[in-house]
Amino acid sequence: MSLEKPIGPEAILEKKKKYIMPCLAHFYKEPRQFVKGDMQFLYDSEGRKYLDMFAGVSVMNCGHCNPEILENVVKQVQSLQHVCNIYLTENFVNLAEKLAEVTPGDLQKTFFCSTGTEANEGAMLLASIYTGNDEFISLRNGLHGRTKLTMSVTGIQMWRTDPHPCGGIHFAPNAYCYRCPLGKKYPECDLACANAVEDLIKYSTSGHPAAMIAEPIQGNAGIVTPPKGYFKRVKEILEKYNALLIIDEVQTGFARTGKMFAIENFDVVPDIMTMAKALGNGAPISAFTASAKIADTYTKPGASTLGGNPVSSIAGLSVINYIQKHNLMQNAQERGQQLYDGLVELQKKHPIIGDIRGLGLMRGAEFVHADKSPAPEELDMVLEEMKDRGFIIGKNGIERNVMAFQPPLVVTEEDINSVLNALDDVLTKLIK
Repeated sequence: MSLEKPIGPEAILEKKKKYIMPCLAHFYKEPRQFVKGDMQFLYDSEGRKYLDMFAGVSVMNCGHCNPEILENVVKQVQSLQHVCNIYLTENFVNLAEKLAEVTPGDLQKTFFCSTGTEANEGAMLLASIYTGNDEFISLRNGLHGRTKLTMSVTGIQMWRTDPHPCGGIHFAPNAYCYRCPLGKKYPECDLACANAVEDLIKYSTSGHPAAMIAEPIQGNAGIVTPPKGYFKRVKEILEKYNALLIIDEVQTGFARTGKMFAIENFDVVPDIMTMAKALGNGAPISAFTASAKIADTYTKPGASTLGGNPVSSIAGLSVINYIQKHNLMQNAQERGQQLYDGLVELQKKHPIIGDIRGLGLMRGAEFVHADKSPAPEELDMVLEEMKDRGFIIGKNGIERNVMAFQPPLVVTEEDINSVLNALDDVLTKLIK
């Protein structure tokens, strides 16, 4: 039901405080109520227009209220919404077939659910079923979900809210070259962070872990992007110990990095891959996909009440078709390079930008003081001012000091120029 007159930010905050659990925070000192989306733009309750450079944290890759996708979704809603996947419908098998076409290597069989957390939990279950083992390796600063197991493999303290996390989980140093956890420099390090995975297996586990789970680019860690050879080395180590590689593409998938999936930038085929967010372009759908050899060991009963429902599945099919039809991978590459080049130029003028990283249209600019210490307060000031000028930009990083650019992949050259020019003005005004 749409409201004739929005209640406004203050009334929402009052209701939020009264009826929503306090674990859910919000961006900005003066937040806005968003009431409308149109491709790369958002509109608030006062009619102000914003260029969305965060896309709901990599969800709206094809743009808000994309008419080509919505047309298919509306038709489906009007005919059949839900019967559960224990009954036969067509959309979810067609989407699974499409995913087998666009995922790398021999990934073939899919299980659908509703959230990225569920997909990661399911992938880890499948790894345990296939290997017969139950220990897991994860990366420091990774984020994989909010259920007990996925929270336990999350390596960010602020998101590990469970006072009693699961055991049998071991954390390897992440490939954070700007702040190397091993105190080394690339490439002289010879990928020491990857080699540490073998030490972890040999000295901290039983020697038989089920799998390692990792994001190809760590989103919430601050768009932490490993060197090119990192995942190849890791995969070689895991294969030596008969452990699987689970790649979490929840935030990086569906053309965001200039490839359909980010792991393709590293020339590695995972054993199991998870996806969510952009797959539905706002519709709740997620999936984990594996090779037939691995997937076919999952034989005991399993279902997801809403997983792969007809509406979400047609949204997923429409997303992949739209990406291919409109060359969004190419646009992500070109506009991502434009954004990166522009940030490099801003870095020369504004030394508070200490590092720029990422691939395609998943870019991070880390804000630091002169001594390289994190500068989260300054970032907050900049983001607030950018919001007031009509630009929504994300924030992440362990110290919440990384400006995150993850816009809809339909952004234009003009859009990128406008956000870079505004950012230059704001940095000049606020950062002395």
